[in-house]
Amino acid sequence: MGEGIVIYSAFLHGGEEPAISSKHGSGTIFFSGCNLGCIYCQNYKFSHLLKGSLKSHEETAAIMLKLQKEKAHNINLVTPTHFLPQILQSLHIAISGGLNIPIVYNTSGYEKKEIIQLLDGIVDVYLPDMKYISDGLANECSNAGSYSFYNKEALLEMYRQKNKASYNEGALTSGFVVRHLVIPGHIEETAAILSWIKENIPDCLTSIMFQYQPYYKAKQIPQLNRTVSVDEYNQVKELVQNLDIKGWIQDLAAQEDMAGVYFKPDTKLL
Repeated sequence: MGEGIVIYSAFLHGGEEPAISSKHGSGTIFFSGCNLGCIYCQNYKFSHLLKGSLKSHEETAAIMLKLQKEKAHNINLVTPTHFLPQILQSLHIAISGGLNIPIVYNTSGYEKKEIIQLLDGIVDVYLPDMKYISDGLANECSNAGSYSFYNKEALLEMYRQKNKASYNEGALTSGFVVRHLVIPGHIEETAAILSWIKENIPDCLTSIMFQYQPYYKAKQIPQLNRTVSVDEYNQVKELVQNLDIKGWIQDLAAQEDMAGVYFKPDTKLL
């Protein structure tokens, strides 16, 4: 990535978890590009094909301030890792200009612990994925065989920083939410992930998502060319109940009210 920031879209997002979107919506900024190569990515047009508009630090700061003016509960930085130095400069400008709402770090979870340590005191709410716990599946689906090691290290550091949730009128002002997208045919992966969460980061909030669709290149792989079945959905629900996991479970038939990064394709850039 160059010195500027490439942004695909920025808007008030009402489809995140209830504690993120709350009443007025999350001030969500979708950055182009990604440090993973997920073959099922629903946002491949900008995550992989890099569609978006080049913005300066000042322009990015202005977007943040506009979202705050529109009553956003937070600034939600989606897939920020590869633009982190530029984003921090933009935040410095925005905060100097009056930005005072929480900062959400919305990430795939493929992070270095050392970088998360540097974000201590800057990020208010961590919103990482825990996509995989086995290197084989991580490599097959996201070209990231080392995902599990870095993901666990990063999540443990996030938990150290933000293991207690704080709210203002139902919206998180400080906290830690782990997302997991259930992949069809890999319920054993989900079970292992939920067990790890319960054992290692028990006080975090967990968002279990069932919005998987065979987007992008997933249609080319027979075992991934389907959605989660009703039986798989019920198995995961039972796992969550047995482990007493706190957070949210997405409906199997969720559409526009889903938690996650779904949004209408005609959403305009601010």
